[in-house]
Amino acid sequence: MTARRTVRFAGLVTLTAAAAISLTAYQSGSTEAFASPAANGFVSASHSTGNGGADSVEARAGSPAGAVTLVDGSTAQISKLGDLHYRAEIVSGGSVVATLEANERDAGLDANGMYVVLGMDGEIHSWTGGEHSVPGTHELAGGWTAEVVKLGEQHYRAHILDGEGAVVATLDADQRDAGLDANGSYIVLSTRGVISASV
Repeated sequence: MTARRTVRFAGLVTLTAAAAISLTAYQSGSTEAFASPAANGFVSASHSTGNGGADSVEARAGSPAGAVTLVDGSTAQISKLGDLHYRAEIVSGGSVVATLEANERDAGLDANGMYVVLGMDGEIHSWTGGEHSVPGTHELAGGWTAEVVKLGEQHYRAHILDGEGAVVATLDADQRDAGLDANGSYIVLSTRGVISASV
């Protein structure tokens, strides 16, 4: 799995993660930042393969792939729609409050301080904290650097740089949030002017 992700991410020169997101009423969550993912109770909510690592959720196209509890207690109901195509409906209090769709690219969501990345392989991860207000240059969890610019109302772009300053991916949050699985580091860029990452 690690080798495949390394190849997948290394090949990303530009990634525009256009998540298909629809939000209805969503409860505000805590947005406190802490020193480390372990200290802040970071939860990587993913389907477990039993080998200690996260793996994609396996299912036939169009069928339910599984349900995962997210860090705020809501549930992500994941369906596989095709190869590298998954949808997650986030359910809280019995109602669908948001929908993420990853179709040949990862998707991300800023749900009022809970950050969610749905990978195009069906993995889903959620966390709180780790926020940086944009624009600017920010050091992110996992050793990445983000250079973020504001392009317009609810439109931000982030260039993700490796340790040597090379651009390895671009997130474009234009009227909808964007997300990325960067080899086990998860990044969300929101239309409200926040970038957050965790490992």
